[in-house]
Amino acid sequence: MLLSPERYWQPLWRISLCLTRFMGWKMKQFLTLVTLAESTILSGFSQNFSASNQHVDLNFRAINYSAEVYLNGHKRVLPKGMFRRHSLEITDILSPDGENLLAVIVHPPDHPGKIPPQGGQGGDHEIGKDVAAQYVEGWDWMTPIRDRNTGIWDEVSLSVTGQVKIIDPHLVSTFFDSYKRVYLHVTTELENRSSGVADCSLNIQVTAELEGNVCLVEHLRMEHLSIPPSTRVQYSFPPLFFYKPKLWWPNGMGKQFLYNVSITADVKGFGESDKWEHLFGFRKIESHIDRATGGRLFMVNGQPVFIRGGNWILSDGLLRLSKKRYQTDIKFHADMNFNMLRCWGGGLAERPEFYHYCDVYGLLVWQEFWITGDVDGRGDPISNPNGPLDHDLFLLCARDTVKLLRNHASLALWVGGNEQVPPDDINRALKNDLKLYPDLETWNGNSSSEEDKFVISHTDPSQYLDGTRVYVQGSMWDGFADGQGNWTDGPYEIQNPEDFFKHDYYIYGFNPEVGSVGMPVAATIRATMPKEGWQVPLFRKVENGYIEEVPNPIWKYHKYIPYSKPGLVHDQILQYGTPKDLDDFCLKAQLVNYVQYRALLEGWTSHMWSKFTGVLIWKTQNPWTGLRGQFYDHLLDQTAGFYGCRSAAEPIHVQLNLATYSIEVINTTSNRLSHVAVEASVWDLEGSCPYYDVHEKLSVPPKKTLPIAEMKYPKSKNPKPVYFLLLKLYRMSDYSILSRNFYWLHLPGSDYKMLEPYRAKKVPLKVKSTVVMKGCIYEVQMHVENTSKKPNLKDLLHKNIFCPKIADGDHNGASLQLVPDRNQNKQQAGILQRIYRQFSCGSDGLRVAEIEGSDVGVAFFLHFSVHKSKTELKEGEDTRILPVHYSDNYFSLVPGETTSVTMTFEVPAGEAPLIQLHGWNYNVGLTIL
Repeated sequence: MLLSPERYWQPLWRISLCLTRFMGWKMKQFLTLVTLAESTILSGFSQNFSASNQHVDLNFRAINYSAEVYLNGHKRVLPKGMFRRHSLEITDILSPDGENLLAVIVHPPDHPGKIPPQGGQGGDHEIGKDVAAQYVEGWDWMTPIRDRNTGIWDEVSLSVTGQVKIIDPHLVSTFFDSYKRVYLHVTTELENRSSGVADCSLNIQVTAELEGNVCLVEHLRMEHLSIPPSTRVQYSFPPLFFYKPKLWWPNGMGKQFLYNVSITADVKGFGESDKWEHLFGFRKIESHIDRATGGRLFMVNGQPVFIRGGNWILSDGLLRLSKKRYQTDIKFHADMNFNMLRCWGGGLAERPEFYHYCDVYGLLVWQEFWITGDVDGRGDPISNPNGPLDHDLFLLCARDTVKLLRNHASLALWVGGNEQVPPDDINRALKNDLKLYPDLETWNGNSSSEEDKFVISHTDPSQYLDGTRVYVQGSMWDGFADGQGNWTDGPYEIQNPEDFFKHDYYIYGFNPEVGSVGMPVAATIRATMPKEGWQVPLFRKVENGYIEEVPNPIWKYHKYIPYSKPGLVHDQILQYGTPKDLDDFCLKAQLVNYVQYRALLEGWTSHMWSKFTGVLIWKTQNPWTGLRGQFYDHLLDQTAGFYGCRSAAEPIHVQLNLATYSIEVINTTSNRLSHVAVEASVWDLEGSCPYYDVHEKLSVPPKKTLPIAEMKYPKSKNPKPVYFLLLKLYRMSDYSILSRNFYWLHLPGSDYKMLEPYRAKKVPLKVKSTVVMKGCIYEVQMHVENTSKKPNLKDLLHKNIFCPKIADGDHNGASLQLVPDRNQNKQQAGILQRIYRQFSCGSDGLRVAEIEGSDVGVAFFLHFSVHKSKTELKEGEDTRILPVHYSDNYFSLVPGETTSVTMTFEVPAGEAPLIQLHGWNYNVGLTIL
């Protein structure tokens, strides 16, 4: 394979060295042997590197914890530290005949620790003496990882450069004239790897990808410099000026526009030596402590952002990481209308692929360093009060992590640790290293004099290690929790839904962790546990009429959180009646999941800006088959809590305050809502509508929660003990819906047991489906109608015609299509792709399925699932096709109402999909397609 002088970047493998998981720690090192004799890449390398102008590097983006590398008998050492990059020049030790033998011996962390009989947060805390992920000793949501994830846990690659190598460019944007005038500052390190002076042409190009794979070159500049032999220098380009560039916005606030920045180094007489590319978003992120609430307030491009997001551990506890999994993970969070993820300090410095998809889908990221209160000085027992043993190593890993991630638009802030601050010397060093560029702390970007001052400043902002994001010393300091580091986050258990709305529920402005239940669907239990794990909890009576759940040992091992809290919260599943079996238990758990998490976010949003600046849910997903704190399980099937969050976190939302029964409209956008109306209708279990009210000609200011009126049905004459409430916020001009929200409610002192006999109701449905296939990707649109009653044709609201997304339109909530990687496969012809879009999308046409029934009523808690078509099934066999991206699920339809659900999924080769519809009134899955 012939190679040009440009840098060649080819991933070789992403493997764990742990070929077997060891039960103990008798094995102190792991060995991998990789023979590359058949590699055309290395063969090509060997044939072309007799010339002195080419250099080959073997790159390890991360290993855990230290290693020796043997290539053709030559030894190289990879020093300690889980969060640092390693690059070895191997030019002189490659075999000239193209046959190369590579062996890597990887050593585990120096202090793997032991797990006490009682378990605990971070085991015996010994892992905290190393610079490594701490979750591997186990937590209250995670079983320990026996080998502590020893191995090569991230990308390994080969790269080729000429004489000059480009190292860690830094991109910084500054804004003036209300974001109309923008400068891009770029600084990079350059290494001359030769023994002679390198006369270098440094080129920077900034392009914007337009519709139809058309690229617009926004900037092209060339600079000349000479680099002394065997020297590394830092070079800053003159600032690049942009007028009205497209800005990057968080999810729900606007589009996530990304420019491609490309830097090439050409050496006189040798041609292109190296090339570097990165997607970059123009945005300004600020944060400060809000005077009104005491919470930390984030602003992006001058607009305040009400934070509704989640705590992220990692994609997979065994570090089986992939771009495809990352894309699904991050897109799921965007689909829930979240706008921030917090990378918890006991986990990882997340990978560039994680950040890439956060850039694409608009998720702001809070990245913590590797300190936790439980392990580093505040746990039980107290240990490691001075953090890791090697402070210099910690800082080296921190600085290298900053360089790896700093160019991502989604990265919003650095935090020293989880519920703890780093040791004093580390904390001081991080504060100094990550201090803001001075002018960024004071300028407001409005006057030309400020612009002139900024541009002619002697210090380029891109010369800082970061300089554009704040550093906060710990997750409960400086605007988070009580701001003083006291244990004031949480709670982490089931709550009464109405409590989230009460003024005294949480007294601080920004809660970085509040969590609850997370039971998956029954199919996941069967797919991940033996039959002994299919037993539902025992319900044991305790004092004061409360119930205590006693889970089976397998659920206990998987960290199950009960749906009751004796003394505080009555069992929320038993409110629907005693579960008959696993399927019944999990279905009722989904009802609770939906109510619990919708109420959590609606309660916080009810006090937006008056009391709170944000909330992060603990936690959004599990890196293993755990049973707590998740909106989708480890197999990638969403719980109903996913859709409760999706509803509650809409940028524009109508909701019921469960504490006051006031109807509220939330407008998180920067635009006023004018001439809108709210329709409130109550439906009883007989299918009648005993309460109907409309509030018209409403005007909702931007960034505001507006109380509309009390929903008075519970105070009416003879209200039903259990009823449904449907709220719709719509434009009066065309009846297009801005927000729809469906509740099931009971009177004070009652419960939901009357829903149990309601399951026998046979409510008729009509489902129309259309299918579009693009290779193995299916996009299915389901049009579902409750035909138990003819709609009032004068009332256009029954059609549920939703407005296009206001102020964002950033991504399709049901789309599974991969986001194009603009740095690869550029040779594909754009015109052919456009022709493919027009003519290759085969459609199976319109299909209609009718579900018979003679009862009038609400079609309650409908949800789709996608399966492989199989006629013979083993007990517990999982036929689901996952993941599936739904535009909505776990929805309900009142008589005469219709809605559309779009779902997108990838079908495994050789399989045919089957789509089923389930619901409270349809306990046997009905095949729709």
